[in-house]
Amino acid sequence: MDLSLFGLALPLALGLAAIGSGLGLGMAVRGAMEAIGRQPEASGKIQTTMIIGCALIEALTIYALVTFFVGLGKL
Repeated sequence: MDLSLFGLALPLALGLAAIGSGLGLGMAVRGAMEAIGRQPEASGKIQTTMIIGCALIEALTIYALVTFFVGLGKL
């Protein structure tokens, strides 16, 4: 394995994970806000579901960050 390519791939992969997470969070919040706008009486349930979904999206980015540091240790 060429370590220079590995060293280049690590930050690029982390950046892609962060961009994907940001886009996913934006889409999730947008959908929740539109749903609350249509049904304000269901805002509690929608908010709870959105928060759980956002936590799962963020967990994927945290896994990418952990993988980055593990890979950095192998350099």
